[in-house]
Amino acid sequence: MDKLKSSGEEESSGERGVLHTWRGYSCSVTPDKVLLSRPVLQAALGAKHGVLLVEGGQVYSFGELPWKQNQALSGTTEPILEAGLSEQHVVSVAAGACHSGAVTEDGAVHMWGDNTYGQCGLSGLSVVPNPTPVGVVDCEATPPQPVRILEVACGEQHTLALSTRHEVWSWGSGCQLGLLTTTFPVWKPQKVEHLAGRHVLQVVCGSSHSLALVRCLPPPHEARRPPLDKCGQCNQSLYTMTDKEDHVIISDSHYCPLGVELEEGDSKSGSEGSLFDGEVPEVAAESHGDETDGTKASGGLMATGVKSSPYPDEQALKDYLKRLSDQSLAEHASKNPTTPLTEPADVFISDPATPVAQSVTPMGSALNHLVISCASAVGERVASTYEALSLRKVISYWSGVCYEPLWNSVACMCVQGPGEGRERPEERVRQEEHRQGKKSSSLGDIREEEAEGLNRRLSLPGLLSQVSPRLLRRVSRPPVRAVALTPVGVAESDAHLPSLQTEVWSWGRGQEGQLGHGDLLPRLQPLCIKGLSGKEVIRLAAGALHSLVLTAQSQVYSWGSNSFGQLGHMESPSTIPRLAKLSEGIRVWDVGAGQNHTVLLADGDCFQPILYYSGQQVKEGSLETSQEQTGGCTQQPVLLPFCMNLGYVSSVCAGGQSCAALADRNVMGFIASLHELAAAERKYYCKLTSIKSILLQPLLKLGMSCTGLLQNLVGRFGRLSQLTGQNSASLTSFLRRSRDVRGLVVLDNAHLFLDTYSEYCTAIGNLLVMGGFQALVKPCQDVFGKGAEAVQKLSECCEDGATLADVLINLFYLPVRHLHEYGRLLLKLATCYEVNSMDYQKLQDVCSKYESLALHLKRKRKEAEYTLHFWKSFPGKMTDSLRKPSRRLVCESSNKALTLQNAGRFSVNWFILFNDALVHAQFSTHHVFPLATLWVEPISEENAGLYGLKVTSPEESFMLLASSPSEKAKWLRAINQTVEQALSGAGLDTSGAVMRADPPISRTASYTFYKDSRLKGATYEGRWVVGKPHGRGVLKWPDGRMYTGTFKNGLEDGYGDYIVPNKTLNKNDYYQGHWKDGKMHGFGTFRYATGEVYEGSFQDNMRHGHGMLRSGKLNSTSPSVFIGQWLHDKKTGYGVFDDITRGEKYMGLWQDDQRQGNGVIVTQFGLYYEGAFSNNKMMGTGVLLSEDDTTFEGDFSDDWTLSGKGTLTMPNGDYIEGSFSGVWGTGLKISGSYYKPNIYDSDKEKSCTLKLGRLAVPSEEKWKAVFEECWSRLGCDSPGQGETSTAWDNIAIALTINRRQHRDSPELLSRSHNKTLESLEFIPQHVGPVTLEKYHIIRRYLIKACDTPLHPLGRLVETLVAVYRMTYVGVGANRRLLQQAVNEIKSYLSRIFQIVRFLFPDLPEEGGLLAEAPNEKKDSDSNGTKIESPKPGRVVSSSALLLPVLLPRLFPSLFTLYALEKEKEDDVYWECVLRLNKQPDLALLAFLGVQQKFWPATMTVHGEKQQILSSTKDACFASAVETLQQISTTFTPSDKLQVIQLTFEEITQEVLSLLKQDFLWSMDDLFPVFLYVVLRARIRNLGSEVSLIEDFMDPCVQHGEHGIMFTTLKVLLLDPTVYTHIPVKLNNT
Repeated sequence: MDKLKSSGEEESSGERGVLHTWRGYSCSVTPDKVLLSRPVLQAALGAKHGVLLVEGGQVYSFGELPWKQNQALSGTTEPILEAGLSEQHVVSVAAGACHSGAVTEDGAVHMWGDNTYGQCGLSGLSVVPNPTPVGVVDCEATPPQPVRILEVACGEQHTLALSTRHEVWSWGSGCQLGLLTTTFPVWKPQKVEHLAGRHVLQVVCGSSHSLALVRCLPPPHEARRPPLDKCGQCNQSLYTMTDKEDHVIISDSHYCPLGVELEEGDSKSGSEGSLFDGEVPEVAAESHGDETDGTKASGGLMATGVKSSPYPDEQALKDYLKRLSDQSLAEHASKNPTTPLTEPADVFISDPATPVAQSVTPMGSALNHLVISCASAVGERVASTYEALSLRKVISYWSGVCYEPLWNSVACMCVQGPGEGRERPEERVRQEEHRQGKKSSSLGDIREEEAEGLNRRLSLPGLLSQVSPRLLRRVSRPPVRAVALTPVGVAESDAHLPSLQTEVWSWGRGQEGQLGHGDLLPRLQPLCIKGLSGKEVIRLAAGALHSLVLTAQSQVYSWGSNSFGQLGHMESPSTIPRLAKLSEGIRVWDVGAGQNHTVLLADGDCFQPILYYSGQQVKEGSLETSQEQTGGCTQQPVLLPFCMNLGYVSSVCAGGQSCAALADRNVMGFIASLHELAAAERKYYCKLTSIKSILLQPLLKLGMSCTGLLQNLVGRFGRLSQLTGQNSASLTSFLRRSRDVRGLVVLDNAHLFLDTYSEYCTAIGNLLVMGGFQALVKPCQDVFGKGAEAVQKLSECCEDGATLADVLINLFYLPVRHLHEYGRLLLKLATCYEVNSMDYQKLQDVCSKYESLALHLKRKRKEAEYTLHFWKSFPGKMTDSLRKPSRRLVCESSNKALTLQNAGRFSVNWFILFNDALVHAQFSTHHVFPLATLWVEPISEENAGLYGLKVTSPEESFMLLASSPSEKAKWLRAINQTVEQALSGAGLDTSGAVMRADPPISRTASYTFYKDSRLKGATYEGRWVVGKPHGRGVLKWPDGRMYTGTFKNGLEDGYGDYIVPNKTLNKNDYYQGHWKDGKMHGFGTFRYATGEVYEGSFQDNMRHGHGMLRSGKLNSTSPSVFIGQWLHDKKTGYGVFDDITRGEKYMGLWQDDQRQGNGVIVTQFGLYYEGAFSNNKMMGTGVLLSEDDTTFEGDFSDDWTLSGKGTLTMPNGDYIEGSFSGVWGTGLKISGSYYKPNIYDSDKEKSCTLKLGRLAVPSEEKWKAVFEECWSRLGCDSPGQGETSTAWDNIAIALTINRRQHRDSPELLSRSHNKTLESLEFIPQHVGPVTLEKYHIIRRYLIKACDTPLHPLGRLVETLVAVYRMTYVGVGANRRLLQQAVNEIKSYLSRIFQIVRFLFPDLPEEGGLLAEAPNEKKDSDSNGTKIESPKPGRVVSSSALLLPVLLPRLFPSLFTLYALEKEKEDDVYWECVLRLNKQPDLALLAFLGVQQKFWPATMTVHGEKQQILSSTKDACFASAVETLQQISTTFTPSDKLQVIQLTFEEITQEVLSLLKQDFLWSMDDLFPVFLYVVLRARIRNLGSEVSLIEDFMDPCVQHGEHGIMFTTLKVLLLDPTVYTHIPVKLNNT
């Protein structure tokens, strides 16, 4: 904490943590000040000694310390340091009767003092003189784990410890340990298992009893188990029944005489009787001496072996029970003469000298059966009558009045201590019976409240009577939803504030009623005190024989021994918690309990705390404790007159005959400010509690909770009250333990309070606007009388003539005043700090927040009152539709200050501005304009002096005229501010925000159209700009249509998704793609409800441009795929249609969804047709080829139908000319001539007749739409027509938009793809001469651009690859299509190259030379010895630039066609290769004619040279062979030629290493060696590779070195004499 002001530092020395002690309460008592060098943090008092914890963690003891050797005879008044703890930092101390305990910061426990009963937890020692560690170990853990302790509490013979896990551990002696054991003392700390799983907050010890403060468990989610019908401990019936005339009265008031019901599986042997230490038999001996023979045993009761009862004589106990029951029934009959009992009286007649029995088995069993039979008989009628009550509720009331006095009499089985000569305990308990509330009878959920009005009894119809109509009416009322006045807790605040949902559990001896269960019985295990349920207990204290609790409402409940008035009231004894009698306005916030007295710390009239004392008076100078030397007792707590001289007391404690108080002196007002803050919060919470109990609860009982707004207000009030109570408890605890303001929740978590107050005031305003307080007047008068003085007093309203509604409003707005208190007190605290300190700044900041909120809420109240006044004057018909809880009036034009332009003469136009809408009212009609979609702008006043405002909404735009410039400015400002508030949070708290002058033009809002024909009824939610949807949004139509995407000027524009329900098929049509001007335009995907999928271009909601349509699936009736050009939703232009069912593929022209023009059809059976189509049929001239090369060229009239002249050519060359008719393959009718060609006919004429492709669509005419779309993306209307700069701008825009679309879905882009896009952001230089360096930059850019479909060129390449594969894969893999496939690729190259030259205008034409760089011109002719040819790197060609991009993607489809075309040649070649490769290397070299000087002599194996033998195989020229094999792994001709060149170089290198001299190849020498390498390379489709190279080889290299090498390979492969004579030669040899 930042230091206080310097003057306060000096004064604070020695003035903090001052301890004062005293005895009694007489006026002459003067507290003794304990002088220590350090401030005292905590004090604990025992019977005759005390323990002090001082700053720094040191511990002091004072008083009589008999366990100390030097202090055994006389006590010490001066505190002595406990040296045994000097090395420890102690955080908590406790004192018992004759022993003490301390807890260190590491959670260790140290004990010292008397250990006779094991209360110090150290075995073998009767006295522990110095603090000694006590091990608390969890033996259930594996391995055993030490338990960290938070605090300890000490009694007379026992000790309790609370762990950091909020579990309770105990050791010592007596049933007050809460342990299931019969052996005492308990030396080793044991866990109190009955509290395991609960969150214990505090433990305290009395002389022989224990108390624990436990946080309530959350309500269980699982269904409750069905209740048992018998007590698990005493075996008595839990439910009793009495037949009362025509009704049966059932009750659940069973009371277990043992005080606790054991869990299933717990031991119930008679040995448990030892826990009573023989006191029950003593009572029996006093009352009925002749019954007690043989009942005593040393140390407890004698175990009976077979019996489960802990009592000595079960039959005697039964008889005694009957006697007491008879007396109780007689008393009840005398008090209630109108309630006769139908059970015979002689059932209960027995010997009155019989002690209490464990159970009345015959009676209990009989009544049990009676209850069950009753339930069976009336079950059907009850089920319909009690529809709101579950069986659990009905059963829970089965306990009659005949059993209540019976078991209350059983509860009188108390223990009377020796020497007590007052009235009998049975009589005292009986006197308290009528005062006691709900009794503790089980260990279940004690927080369950029973149904209102039933009061623990339920009357069921008798067995022989009908259900009375009056009863039916009463129980059949609709259930009223309950409102939680005390919520379970504010979720977020529970992490910062103490819980108020607590329970108090007690166990141990109860001879004076100190357990609080309504009896004097001991409890073996912890049992919840039901009388304290819902009391919000926050602190416990225990005296020797009495108990105290402090609630969050600053009330004290006490019970137990009251022999000296220590309970604060005159009830003696009190076995249930009762309120201590204190003057009105006294709020207690700390308690202490001693032997026979109680000390209370409370708030008085001022903020300095005051002290009250109740209990035994001690004479001055008396050190004895006997009653003869005491000075009397108190009837109620008395004020200690010296308390004002102590300073600001922060805590009190008591023990033995003594009291102690810890006080602080005020330091620069700091201590006083802290106390004032805490006292103000306590007072405020008491006020809220009074409002809740006096006003809200009675109103809710009248059924007022059915009103939603009131229900919400009550809930918000409960939440505010809960938060205030938690903060009050937190501040009280803060005063005891800390002085650092940074720990204040109201400071550190101010948002909790600010939000809660804002929500609460909003709820008040909503109820106020709807006239809810006027509606509460009548119920209030019914409850409180006509004047409702109680409400007047609560509200503190001092206005004369205020109506009850106004009083209620003021009452509910009272909490808002407390915000000013927060601000004032925090500011007061801030003045105690240096101005430049952090604490000062924080206090100032939070103070301003509370003050700002208070002012803001005040404005909100005025708005609500203004709105209420407006509704009172507004026409009633429109009020019903316009009046809403959250709607507030801003301004209205009833004074004609605002009119509509061009309005009729007699028209009435009333404009009302609310916080959420602008309303235009006309006579009996009105229209509402939501503010979120309202734009207003001023109109220039130059024209005719009009003061106009233009108002724009999504469907209307109109002009408003103000009466004056000031009115215009007023309305403009009001509308703009209200719109801004509506956009920023519907008019919520904007007190701390800086309001803009004008709301944003672009905003996000929701709107439902009502006029627009296209959008009528549709709801749009998204971005707007000046009344038009603009940006991203969602548009939903009532018929189920929905568009999600971008808008522009009110229309769908950009990328979006569109769903259209198809009611016929009960499925949806789904479009995903681009839009323009409200229509599908651009690339998109349309999935039809029929199963068809179209992916391609759209225009004006129609398929237009290039696209692919998939129809059906493979297993459907007509699956097909079309890819090609569309025009106005129809196939028009070039396209490919794959009819998968028929196994046909058409590649040709279309018109209006029909094949029209030239085209090609191939089938899966090998048929090939090219020619003319008309009306979707083969009609006109065409060529038809079958698989065996049978050819028909002529006229067709239908698909595969010959009709007219033509020529039919056989595979062997014979042909028929004439007229043909018939379907191909089913028999033809021929009229013509048969020709057998002359053997001498020239091959040239024959080849001309077999040439294909003449009737197919030219390659340049294919896929025009694909290229047109690319040009369009570049901004060109037609190919090559446009500006280069515009094209580059469009490329940049496309990349940016696509990257933005993929930014929200990063999984769509890989890391490498993302890097590619980043590199494409840098546009290469496209102006100026293109040098080799710039050419390489262009080439690299094209490679990256074609690698991503987000770039227009990449999109083009991706589409071309798709259409190419679609054409030539599957059925299209026909060898007759090879030439068309090759030409199509060449067409791609030329057309793409045209686009590239458009982007780079200075790039030379096809075959042109690149410009030389200045440094390259000097050595243009550096080496003239080599073959001169144009350098490939200097010549520009489309193949060199684009084939590396295009061919790898098309290679699989293309090479398949090559392999099919060259299948026969490759088979012959492969057969030769297989035969030749059977020969060893030397033999093959010899037979190929390789000169012997070129034969390798050695080979390298694993780095070692070895001799080549005659049997060696695949060793010669191995590196060259491996190099040539790589030709199959490359795609482009240039790469394949590079492999051939490297192969020649490898051959040359190996020969040079043999000859060891320069060598120049001749073709005669090179050819055989190269032939050897080719054969050994074993390339399967070498012919196809050669053909591909030949077709796509760059013309500029045909005559260079690469060209010569390729020619060598081609000759070797294509000349039959090369590889056909060799096998013959080898065979001959």
